[in-house]
Amino acid sequence: MDVGRSDVVPAQARAAAPALGDSPADSQHALKRSLSFWDLLVYGLLIITPTGPWSTFGFVFNASHGMVPLVYAVGFVAMSFTALSYATMSAAFPTSGSVYAYVAGGVGETAGFLAGWTLLLDYLLSPTLLFVICAVAVHSVIPAIPKPLLVMLFVVLNTAISLLGIEDTARLGAVLLTVQLILLAVFVILGLIALAHGMNGAHLSWAPLYDPQKVSSRAVLGALSLAVLSFLGFDAISTLAEEAKGGARSVGNATLLSLLLTTVLFMGQTYLASLFVLNREAFAPGAQADTAFYAIAQTVGGMRFRFVVSILGVFLTAMPCALNTQIATSRLIYSMARDGKLPRILARVSVTRRVPHYAIILIAVVTLVLGTCLVDHLELLTSMVNFGALTGFLALHLSVITHFTIRRRSRDWPRHLVAPLCGFVIIAYVLINAQTTAKIAGLCWMTVGVAFILTTRIRSAST
Repeated sequence: MDVGRSDVVPAQARAAAPALGDSPADSQHALKRSLSFWDLLVYGLLIITPTGPWSTFGFVFNASHGMVPLVYAVGFVAMSFTALSYATMSAAFPTSGSVYAYVAGGVGETAGFLAGWTLLLDYLLSPTLLFVICAVAVHSVIPAIPKPLLVMLFVVLNTAISLLGIEDTARLGAVLLTVQLILLAVFVILGLIALAHGMNGAHLSWAPLYDPQKVSSRAVLGALSLAVLSFLGFDAISTLAEEAKGGARSVGNATLLSLLLTTVLFMGQTYLASLFVLNREAFAPGAQADTAFYAIAQTVGGMRFRFVVSILGVFLTAMPCALNTQIATSRLIYSMARDGKLPRILARVSVTRRVPHYAIILIAVVTLVLGTCLVDHLELLTSMVNFGALTGFLALHLSVITHFTIRRRSRDWPRHLVAPLCGFVIIAYVLINAQTTAKIAGLCWMTVGVAFILTTRIRSAST
């Protein structure tokens, strides 16, 4: 592996270009360009999830002193820099490898492998985390069903859907997003009716957006950590670059637009919810914070609506997101295997469905094992997912600066230096303040990646 090469991925992209056709000779390694801009946007919205704040409202409320919409506004500004870096690199290296491909092309093969390996930690554990969340939710209602069995059922269901083909998955995603938005619209309508009647003391106020008596640099920086983590997942659109009809332009535009739309939805629903708890200082740690949003749903719509939001909301949020994360992970593994960084069998594509079926099956096995073993360790799973994503973002910003500003001597300072540098500083701050368990688990994963590289080089040298 030559760290100094900057043409690794472009060469691979040129070599792969004929494989994007539909000829039988290409069928082992060819993905199918069939996704429209709308498909990419739906994919991005589902993986971020428009109803994402429902499960974290209480924690964000406590950390931000009640200014939850402000958290998402700050998060949008922070993550915009990362989204711009994704758009920039997807145009330069329009392949399905996401951060792996971008860093390999912008910095070098070794750096690209380590970046892809780190992001793989996020992508492998994200569906595991979501399956566990679903299992916990169902188990709380039907205790007779063991959580490991529920995880197994969810893994089998999502894997079967992933194997259907990217077009069928995209159509299903559009349906699930529609149902999710309908449920969100019902909450907004009921909330506005309750607001008009002043239920629970609700009234229009600027406090949830900005309270000068409570806002401080410490509160904003603390909210920044939560805000950045709330948007994790939008980057997965870049893994579909070789399946997008519009290529890199569609990927970049869908990435930025999905981030903007989810921010509007996040701020709107959390502002409305916050109006019903204006007199509350904080939610008690534990069950009260865990179910804060569901309690507000009960206030505006009654116990039946709370049940719908609690159970159906979890499925509409977690299951589609887990499905799309599995798809993104399979494309990352496919890209790394196609380049010889992982066993090449994982780069094989189904002739009929045109999906990397071996990669999908591998992900299912890993997810099943991790899900059953870590079903009672939600905090550990969450911390490991965050470390993988944030470290991958750091590598992404560095690749933009290295490829454009240093190597190509670009004078487009705002796009190729200022934006990635701002993104790097923000992500570095969040990563430094991450939980210790996340750092330990992430460094262990990185050590395995380094060991893999050394073993591969030793074997190559001996042959």
